[in-house]
Amino acid sequence: MLDVGKWPVFALLPPEELRLIRQACVFGTAANEAIYVTVSDEVFALGTNCSGCLGLGDMQSTIEPRRIDILCGKKIVSLSYGTGPHVVIATADGEVYSWGHNGYSQLGNGTTNHGLIPALVSTNLISKRVTEVACGSHHTIALTTEGEVYAWGYNNSGQVGSGSTANQPTPRRVSSCLQNKVVVNIACGQLCSMAVLDNGETYGWGYNCNGQLGLGNNGNQQTPCRIAALQGTNIVQVACGYAHTLALTDEGFIYSWGANSYGQLGTGNKSNQAVPTLINMDKERMVEVAACHTSHTSVAKTQSGQVLMWGQCRGQAVAYPHLTHFTSTDDVFACFATPAVTWHLLSVDGDDYLTVAQSLKREFDSPEISDLKFLVDGKSIHVHKALLKIRCEHFRALLNENDEETIEIHQFSFLVYRAFLEYLYTDTINLPPEDAVGLLDLSTYYRESRLKRLCQETIKRGITEENAITLLSAAVKYEARDLEEFCFKFCVNHLTAVTQTQAFADMDHDLLKNFISKASRYGAFKN
Repeated sequence: MLDVGKWPVFALLPPEELRLIRQACVFGTAANEAIYVTVSDEVFALGTNCSGCLGLGDMQSTIEPRRIDILCGKKIVSLSYGTGPHVVIATADGEVYSWGHNGYSQLGNGTTNHGLIPALVSTNLISKRVTEVACGSHHTIALTTEGEVYAWGYNNSGQVGSGSTANQPTPRRVSSCLQNKVVVNIACGQLCSMAVLDNGETYGWGYNCNGQLGLGNNGNQQTPCRIAALQGTNIVQVACGYAHTLALTDEGFIYSWGANSYGQLGTGNKSNQAVPTLINMDKERMVEVAACHTSHTSVAKTQSGQVLMWGQCRGQAVAYPHLTHFTSTDDVFACFATPAVTWHLLSVDGDDYLTVAQSLKREFDSPEISDLKFLVDGKSIHVHKALLKIRCEHFRALLNENDEETIEIHQFSFLVYRAFLEYLYTDTINLPPEDAVGLLDLSTYYRESRLKRLCQETIKRGITEENAITLLSAAVKYEARDLEEFCFKFCVNHLTAVTQTQAFADMDHDLLKNFISKASRYGAFKN
């Protein structure tokens, strides 16, 4: 559980108020401003309020939280901030609101007047649903549900992507090379912008004097440019520091490029890199990268939950990824970044009482009050009949006809069956991707559609060149269409390596025939 108390700006809030916080963001030149959302969707702000960045209607600092009435109940899904600072949010309804510093039109309202209260950004966005926002020092970009990117604000280096260096007073769609393409992830450095497409390609534009666009040169770019050095590498997430960039691949590797004066590229030296460089983690698969345009700190999280950091860490230059005791990338920014701001919108869980879900989770496989025991591979799993009947149609029918206190299971392994029963208590699955195939089989047999979807997502996160064909075969066997399409695209994107695996050599004849036919239609065998 994330402890928001790690950020000093919250130090004066009483414990009972801290426990009500559901989302939070810390920003400002000295991490001295904060906005947070409570469990009842009320929005509060506190801090120095530079340029009216707290959205309170004035420029008065406040050591105690004050409510931002216009945002209460809006359900914020994305929040970002600049160095002015200006603040931009996207709501669950796809609306965009902005406030704070506006000297470069970074609020997107067509003026250069500071915004003291949150105002709807409507120009060219009124019919769009925005899902994600990102801010550089004084510019803003927004991603829509249709995969379009809109940008506005400061444009001295082309960071708005308009083809010029004139400031952009209102949202303008970033087209050029992004025309007819679907963007799935965005990020901003101080003076640059990055976008990841649904096919794994990465584009950058704006300031490039440190090589932060990854193009192999140091020239600024006024329109999006594809990072050619990542050809054949599928990026799923990108994060920008002050003047460096991190990119996570679909196989869990991390590439870095740009400024490196603090070792933020993780290459072991302090030399800038104008092209993406693979970081030698010597660790397990990575699932998240984190950086913030206000600092030179880099962070990554492994599949098992370990967190590594490098770059500027409380004044020290750490040139190699360093393993920490943290369980969240957010903790690194709270304790080691300068300033100690949050790199994205935090989600915070309260612990003042056990919810129904938490109580059920605690009682899973506890023999104290259970009234049913499953025996699988000679091992016991203790559960509650009433809960199983409520949660699963299979058990509703089975237990209405069966009064036994012990039921033996032979069709599935202990690991898989325990994970299934635990899912009924927790709504989550706790299995490594390799074992989730067995649970996919069970979910198909029991017609548990949501569990089936969760299994597919877990398997996707664990796909590699070695196991891609095996997972594709499982997806076909269990009629998991979404997973099948995902595995197929992964195989096509990594075709050379996949076709050299033993799994490909052992592939079922009919499946191989269908795979080659479909891959041909995708143009996989063209020069």
